[in-house]
Amino acid sequence: RRQRQMCIRDRLKTPEDKIVLDTTGRQNGRGAYVCLSSECLEKAIRNHGIERSLKTVVPQEVYEDLKKELSKIEKQQ
Repeated sequence: RRQRQMCIRDRLKTPEDKIVLDTTGRQNGRGAYVCLSSECLEKAIRNHGIERSLKTVVPQEVYEDLKKELSKIEKQQ
């Protein structure tokens, strides 16, 4: 069975140029998929996998926001 994933988007085509969590997987911009576990997100942060996938530097506050969003999603499951 395939593990569920979340998509992190780099909204390159918007005026804000924000990096956001895309729960639908359908928003514009470059995406990076990470499995829905805090261990997987931590590993992606440690080895700079998200930055490589998005081809941009990800600020620390974005990682903190992603951790908060992921914890909300984990609590709902």
